[in-house]
Amino acid sequence: MLGITGSIAAYKAVVLVRELVKAGAEVRVIMTPAAKDFVTPLTLSTLSRNPVLTDLFDEQSWSNHVMLGRWADVFLVAPMSCNTLAKMANGICDNLLMAVYLSATCPVVLAPAMDEDMWQHPSTRINLTRLEEFGNKIIPVGTGALASGLNGEGRMAEPEQILQFLGEQVFKKGALQGKKALVTAGPTYEPIDPVRFIGNHSSGKMGMALARELQARGAEVTLVLGPVGDEPELPGINIVSVMTAAQMYTVCLQVFPASDMAIMAAAVADYTPVQTAVEKIKKTGESLPLELKKTRDILKSLGEIKTKDQVLVGFALETTEEKKNALAKLETKNADIIVLNSLNDAGAGFGKDTNKVTLFTRDGKEFPFDTKSKQAVAADITDTIIQLYYAK
Repeated sequence: MLGITGSIAAYKAVVLVRELVKAGAEVRVIMTPAAKDFVTPLTLSTLSRNPVLTDLFDEQSWSNHVMLGRWADVFLVAPMSCNTLAKMANGICDNLLMAVYLSATCPVVLAPAMDEDMWQHPSTRINLTRLEEFGNKIIPVGTGALASGLNGEGRMAEPEQILQFLGEQVFKKGALQGKKALVTAGPTYEPIDPVRFIGNHSSGKMGMALARELQARGAEVTLVLGPVGDEPELPGINIVSVMTAAQMYTVCLQVFPASDMAIMAAAVADYTPVQTAVEKIKKTGESLPLELKKTRDILKSLGEIKTKDQVLVGFALETTEEKKNALAKLETKNADIIVLNSLNDAGAGFGKDTNKVTLFTRDGKEFPFDTKSKQAVAADITDTIIQLYYAK
């Protein structure tokens, strides 16, 4: 299913349809009303050999919008204008393309096209992040001459690049088929009394993004999730909710032996109170002595029992001597990969929608990545795991 929106880059859709058909795809085209100002339905219907759908209120189209969303193996929107981007991010259903998008049960791939200033606008960045969090795939834009006459970012990817992206990111996504993955995410809360606890600011976004990405590549995923508020909607992923470091430790030790890989993305408390009060502690003095003891190290424990066929990935959130500390953790925990992110990097850290990571491996490889959405970072981490351990 190819969706075409109102952008000058719609002319590329003509070549895109032709190349998709040549590659053996059955192509059906949906156009927004604005798209017809840039390319004709007749051209696209001739190339696709199917009627082009444009009208939300056409009786046949309206009755079939749910069917269309279920028919496709992939829903590609190319070009995706800034206007359609905003509608998708906010669920505005005012044309047939949006009705099909909101009904789609298949992977959704988006090829943005807009002028550089629009591409860099904060609202555009927020909308793109939201769409990635929904599980959609964003094809990177190109740099070059723009419709405004300026030169910069925002050009829609070329048809051959789009076909390559579909091949690598959608139709070859089964690299982890048959594999079982264990992922941890979120904080742990260590109770002081029935009301108070020791915790941290982890939102669980990075671990949940990893769970989504691993599942998309074919893995059977168990997500051990600390307290992050309402349980997220992650259909098809086995979520085990825990509260404390001890509970997370117990579940991980149970699940790991049957897992092919484990990614420890949770921010597990290093210390927990020696004693937890049964009743709420009353405020009776100027200070409250609190004795803490170490929690059991989940990553190290898994490293001690892992086999040569298992892949173990840990995270290191550092503020000083970042690389040195990450490499030390890689060695002492017997991990295969350590994912370093530094609180000193803009766009990294707890609660944010973006992250910046560097991956270190036991054989001395280093994989630095730029600041990206956490879903895109999850794709980079998964790509690296597949490249190193599961590439055929």
